[in-house]
Order: sequence, then structure tokens, then C-alpha cells
Amino acid sequence: MEKRPWPREYFEALLIAGIFLGFSNTFLIKTFYIPSGSMKETLLVGDHLFVNRFLYGNSISGLEQALLPTRDVRRGDIVIFRSPEEPGTDLVKRCIGLPGDEILITEKVLQINGQQVEDSAYAVRGDPRVFKNRSFYTREQRIRDNFGPFVVPEDHFFFLGDNRDYSYDSRFWRTSAVPRHFLKGRALMIYWSFGGETSDGSWRGWKNKGRLLVQTVTGFFNKTRWERTFKLVR
Repeated sequence: MEKRPWPREYFEALLIAGIFLGFSNTFLIKTFYIPSGSMKETLLVGDHLFVNRFLYGNSISGLEQALLPTRDVRRGDIVIFRSPEEPGTDLVKRCIGLPGDEILITEKVLQINGQQVEDSAYAVRGDPRVFKNRSFYTREQRIRDNFGPFVVPEDHFFFLGDNRDYSYDSRFWRTSAVPRHFLKGRALMIYWSFGGETSDGSWRGWKNKGRLLVQTVTGFFNKTRWERTFKLVR
């Protein structure tokens, strides 16, 4: 049997790997990184995630839905979705309200359908101040701690960041709720967590991109949060 030149073998292997990764990244598992602290302490700036793209079945064929395990969004799911204000930007938040739910926040206390929610296991309130629903406070201060009542529309979802006092989420967006077709998937696992400087997603030129790349490479071993590697997201 004729032996193929090694450059060709490497090229074919890389080509196959690229096709597989492209397919899985498009249809099955996508990667995502955390650029802000809105989900602290559940997710930290620099966490890199695997995202389950097919779970909600919002962008796959009927055959794929029949073959793959899919389900609807549940309260408590940590979801990646397109920003309702900037659709070109992806966000990650926790789903708090499902279609038809009535959401009410009174002085930081969350109620869903008239029942107080015990969310201390994941919600962080880092600002000890509590703003009452009074006109002498700014709009941002009032609705941060007082929101609703708001009924989530059909085929929409209501999202909050776990870092409640420092999260820009459904309380502040003009539409409040996120349409189903904006959802991209559920956060599955942290595959790498980097404690050094991380891009916030904004483009600041090739020079800044190169600087961040050099910092990531040189700080990989001593700034990687190894204890967060392969941690399930909940």
C-alpha cells in the first residue's frame, strides 16, 4: 500500500477535526465566555463555558428533536440568549419567569405568582442599601429593588443576573421579557476559568487583541482557576 506524504495526512486530519468542531459548535455544543460580573458568584469573569445548543430545540429540525433529548426552559436554568437591546450581543442570565408567570420584586424580595422565592442559594445582593419605590430615587434605583407586577408574555422569558444589585437584566430592558427565538442554549459546564484580564467583548483593535493574547498565554498556568475546571453550571 502506498504511503501518503505526512503533510497530506496532517492536513486531512485537521480538515476532519475542523469539520467536526464546526458541526458541533453550530448544532450541539457551543463555547461562551463570561465578560462581566452580572452572574457572580455562580459564574465569574473569565469563565469559559460549554453551552448545550440543542436542549431547547429552538433551532433544530424535527428529526433532530426526535433523536436528541430536548425539553422546555425551566425556572432556574442558566441560559445564553441574544440581548433584546443589542441582538448581536449574547448574554447569560438565570431564567426566573416562564410564560404566564407574574413577577413582583418589592424592596429586593422576589415573588412569583404571589409566592415569595427563596433564592439565597444563588442570588447575591452585594449592596446593603435598599431603595424604596419613591419618586426621589432615580428610575434605575427604584426598579433595581422594586419591579412589577409584570406578567411574562406567551413565548417569552424573564431573566435576572445572580449578582442582583449589579446586573443589567429584565428589570431594566424596555421589553423586559426575552422572546423564545432569542434563546441559544443552556450553560452546561465550565471547561476553563481564567483569572487574568479578559476581553469584555468589545473590539478595540488588533493591538489590544494581541496584548490580551500574550497575557493569556504567559499567565495560563498561574492565573487559571484550576478548581473551576469541568465544574457543572447550576
